[in-house]
Amino acid sequence: MRSVQLHATLLALVLFALGAGSVVWQVMVRDIPLTESETDPVWIVDARVEFDARKGFPVKAQMFVPPSADFVTLNESFVSNNYGVNVNKLGDNRQVTWSTRRADGHQVLYYRLVLTRRFSMTEEKAPPGPQFRKSEPLTGAEGLAAEALLAPIREQSADVETFISETINRVNNSTNDNAQLLLRGDYSIESRARVVDLLLAAAHIPAEPVHTVRLGLQQAQEPELWLRSYNGKSWLYFNPDDGAEGLPSDRLVWWSGDKPLAKLEGGRRLQVSFSVSKNEMSAIQLAQSVQPLQDRSFWTLSLYDLPLEAQQTFRILIMLPFGVLLILFLRNLIGLETLGTFTPVLVALAFRQTDIIWGIVLFTVVTALGLSLRSYLEHLRLQLLPRLSVVLTFVVILITVISVLTHKLGLERGVSVALFPMVILTMVIERLSVVWEERGGTHSIKVALGTLIAATLAHLLMTPPELVYLFFTFPGILLVLVSVMLLLGHYRGYRLTELRRFKALLPSGKDQ
Repeated sequence: MRSVQLHATLLALVLFALGAGSVVWQVMVRDIPLTESETDPVWIVDARVEFDARKGFPVKAQMFVPPSADFVTLNESFVSNNYGVNVNKLGDNRQVTWSTRRADGHQVLYYRLVLTRRFSMTEEKAPPGPQFRKSEPLTGAEGLAAEALLAPIREQSADVETFISETINRVNNSTNDNAQLLLRGDYSIESRARVVDLLLAAAHIPAEPVHTVRLGLQQAQEPELWLRSYNGKSWLYFNPDDGAEGLPSDRLVWWSGDKPLAKLEGGRRLQVSFSVSKNEMSAIQLAQSVQPLQDRSFWTLSLYDLPLEAQQTFRILIMLPFGVLLILFLRNLIGLETLGTFTPVLVALAFRQTDIIWGIVLFTVVTALGLSLRSYLEHLRLQLLPRLSVVLTFVVILITVISVLTHKLGLERGVSVALFPMVILTMVIERLSVVWEERGGTHSIKVALGTLIAATLAHLLMTPPELVYLFFTFPGILLVLVSVMLLLGHYRGYRLTELRRFKALLPSGKDQ
């Protein structure tokens, strides 16, 4: 017996670990939200390209578009009239080309990108970059100024990261004469980034400019210039304006390199403007939108892959084990008597169509009248099967009458009694009749009341949307329920109702 109990306990622990582990895996790795109400930001980035086309000339406009490696692209669209669109990959960048044979007057082209950060494939690392570069030696005054700046930087830095940070700080120091000489009176962010890159090149440290768009800035903006360098393990990003390290989470890298954002052939007065807007989307809807865009595997399959009608069915079925666990708890630990284990759960399912109040009323009325009719038929001394047949026929008549009367009274909820699962109700009447036959009317009423209480509690437990979402999204919880059922299966102690029953056997205070 002990070996069997140990076997069941170990099996319960294994199932619990598998079920809980699957939930943790979905939350931590797949980034599935724990609540259906959880939302995530979705950004809409618009780029507006304007220019004046030259009459009689073919037009070709090119613009860098973001690779969005750290984001998930939900939608990407190119809006233009009578323009061909082609997207090419240039190194780490992507470039779109709009082309047309003829265009005249003012032209407007649009690029729209809808993206989110959640469910991005964060495990995919960016491609590595160079760790060394050649540089031409500086001569004259610029060479002396560069060496004067680099000497203390080498002394006060320990690695590539600190070297770049110290270089940016010294270039931004307005009192440093050597930095002022290299800036040549131009203190723009582009000029300071140029000088920083110049000093890094002299130190053989590779670096390149990257241009970003701020997703948190929901207004017209220009791309923001940053610098990045590869340290052998990862890319390091630096703001040449203040030396801040690390690309903020609301920055979208649009393109890298020193080439201009856009160029135009066959036109003039090219302008590109950016605008960003932010929306909120349910995290689970976002997951459903993202999943088709990513590679599917066994681990990404879920109940959300089913058709909508099948999903609605499984939202009900998957809650049945939770209701069964409640009945098991009520019977084995509390001692509540019911018509078996599954009948209260089936009655709870019937309550989904009638609502809890109407369901209790209909269950009580129909069951009471059915048992009363059964008591009357007992005087006719009919055999069991004919007597049950008569009872079930009168149950159908009774349900029909109730539906018609409630409809006439304007109580449309009462019409749902026609949808009340006939098989469930007739099964309850039949089983209560058998209990009445075997153990008497008092015990039959007691069992009917226990069944109604258990069904009501099961209905209240199986219908909250939060729990339905949790079980439907994380079906591994069912293994956790099975482990609890296995542990309850070896409970041999007293039930709560039996404590009062055997209270008289306990020694009194006088006997002690």
